[in-house]
Amino acid sequence: MEDKKKLFEERLKRYQGAIALAPVDRVPIAAGANYFAETYSGLTKQQFVYDSSKWMEADKKFVEDFPEVDALRSGRIWGPLHDIVGYNMYKLPGRDLPPDVQFQFIEGERMKADEYDLLISNPGQFLLERVLPRVFNELKEPGSMRAHVAFLKAGMAQMYLAGAMKQRALHLQNELGMPQPMVGVMLAPFDMLADGLRGLKGIMTDIHRRPDKVLEACDAIIPDMVNAALATADPLRRYPIFMPLHRGCHPFLSPKQFDTFYWPSLKKAMLMLIDAGYTIRAFLEGDWSPNWHHMRELPKGKVLCDIDGPGDIFKAKADFGDCQCIAGGLSDSLLILGTPDEIRERVRKLCEVVGRDGGFIMNGGCCIPYDAKPENYRAMIDATLEYGRYSDRTDFEIQCDPNPPAGWKPPKAGVITPWEVKKAELGHIYGDEELIKGPWEMFERMAYNWLWAWTW
Repeated sequence: MEDKKKLFEERLKRYQGAIALAPVDRVPIAAGANYFAETYSGLTKQQFVYDSSKWMEADKKFVEDFPEVDALRSGRIWGPLHDIVGYNMYKLPGRDLPPDVQFQFIEGERMKADEYDLLISNPGQFLLERVLPRVFNELKEPGSMRAHVAFLKAGMAQMYLAGAMKQRALHLQNELGMPQPMVGVMLAPFDMLADGLRGLKGIMTDIHRRPDKVLEACDAIIPDMVNAALATADPLRRYPIFMPLHRGCHPFLSPKQFDTFYWPSLKKAMLMLIDAGYTIRAFLEGDWSPNWHHMRELPKGKVLCDIDGPGDIFKAKADFGDCQCIAGGLSDSLLILGTPDEIRERVRKLCEVVGRDGGFIMNGGCCIPYDAKPENYRAMIDATLEYGRYSDRTDFEIQCDPNPPAGWKPPKAGVITPWEVKKAELGHIYGDEELIKGPWEMFERMAYNWLWAWTW
């Protein structure tokens, strides 16, 4: 156990140090999402999505065969929970797709153009009365016995999933000595509108027909989104919070549209997470080169930016690599179709150019794809160990703190039924009010945050 603890600390120190732009012994190998780790164990995509008992088995095989990896994350969808509520925003392998086909997001309009005012003024009512009946097939008849039981089962399933995820995290840490690359997740406010609510067609119409409402909504939902991210983040602040940034890339928005609609609310949300003592792992999906200079506006060493395949990682290094850590450099096509020699040459160039002076993490374009060749993945590791070494030691101290920075105050928490309402219903309280109020407010916040989890 002591050996695993030491290994965990070595890996975490290397990972955290690279993010902070501090000296480390070598380039870390830490994919944000490692889908290859799921299929390497021999599981079908359906098995990984539906059978949580296989997760730790797959993790163990992968870490044993690739012990040089510094962080591991695989999987994020659990099919049974989707089925319980009838979540219709994804097609799942084995259910709607063949067992070995990747899950697919279903584009659509789940929020109407005339519903901005309700979202802004009363997001809880908006989610419960408008959005969830559209995204949960089990709520097609609100108030029915089936709808009530679906919510009951969803609560039970959420508890089961939380337990399984905790057990998996402890297994990674204590049994395999393996950190996670991120814990907790938040979308950009604009992406929340553009992905699961209005859809691409709807949001592109809105920025021309009702731009003021889009801007007002982006600002209005920031506190709820930040609170939801903090609720799922690592309480010890060891790991970054994940931010998959979808619509901020070229060609979805022009630089002017990005500066108007996307960046202002995103920057506010990111700063709120950073002020709470967290770092961020941002997937710059697509080509972010027209906009990634904005990363210089954020505190130095607080955002790890994954550069996707269409982006030029060498340009990213030149544009903001002295300010924020960069990950990536190996395209999906190279990992899937390339040769070990081609991988080796690419890694050498990445280590010598992007990895020069630190602040670089070896990865694919935001992830390691399912179909990466094992021999190519091994070549990536071996070449990183050869070309990505800086020294034999690092003086970086692991960041692990359960307490937020002094003076930090969380955003106002969203709830459906405030304590004041419940207190008035109870009437006179004979004992310690705080013993009753505390659990009430805790579960109100948990339930409210859970609602937001189904909007993308």
